[in-house]
Amino acid sequence: MTTTLNSDVDRAEFGREWEDWHRGHETRRADSLGFFAITGLHWLGRDPITLPGAPGTWHLGADGVVVDLADGESLTLDGATITGTHAFGEIAERGSVTPTFTDGDIAGAVEIAIRGGHTILRPRRADHPFLAEYSGTPTYVPNPRWRVAARLRPFDAPVPTEVGAAVDGLTHVYDAPGVLEFSWRGEEFALTAFEGKGPGDLLVLFTDATSGITTYAANRSVGIDAPDADGWTTIDFNRAVNLPCAYTDFATCPLPPEGNRLPIGIEAGEKTPLARVISNAELVAPGVSA
Repeated sequence: MTTTLNSDVDRAEFGREWEDWHRGHETRRADSLGFFAITGLHWLGRDPITLPGAPGTWHLGADGVVVDLADGESLTLDGATITGTHAFGEIAERGSVTPTFTDGDIAGAVEIAIRGGHTILRPRRADHPFLAEYSGTPTYVPNPRWRVAARLRPFDAPVPTEVGAAVDGLTHVYDAPGVLEFSWRGEEFALTAFEGKGPGDLLVLFTDATSGITTYAANRSVGIDAPDADGWTTIDFNRAVNLPCAYTDFATCPLPPEGNRLPIGIEAGEKTPLARVISNAELVAPGVSA
């Protein structure tokens, strides 16, 4: 196996491309109703609950999630206005629907999601303090040496793989199409890959020797382009990013499979965030309890 990818790389151009990519990544995750706008994580059952800062009374009914909206309250979903009592119907595992609302001139939303067989509600508000406080995520300086050639060793059929989650009592199951094998400084490594965003693309969840020191302890992820006809692709660890659980207690992110805990230090990609939201909605530095 070879790792020769970088002999002809224009380092200045490589850095500019990385900066453009990371700037876009930061912009997307700091969207006004994105993950940084989540104000709480609520486990839904048969007993009705209300959500601070969001309209309606919510419960699980025969037709899935049901909301009862009082006079003057409304939600919007796919361009349609919801009033009164509304059932959202069946939602698939790892699926979600996110109706929106307005509170005066403040935009909001309620994410309805199924995670590990559980129904969760996560209200979002554009005036969440974390959005205003967020100043970006520190990173390692991008370096082409962290681009490694990798070959997919596919399984005969995708293997359902159970992993833990960032919250207690929850597990996730993802289909793994195979294992990505690569070498680094003469050592051979293998990472279980999950399906990525595009057709044939892959996603790897991992930790390494920097985890809990300079990078977030629980996990990082890196997206990987679909392998070619011979199974070859590239893992660019410069594009390793934090999952939402690095920033908030209100995330249910998956943890890496057991074999994806690398003994080497991947000194590339995103580092530990400078602040996070804990379950009492305070902003704290990582590792600080309240």
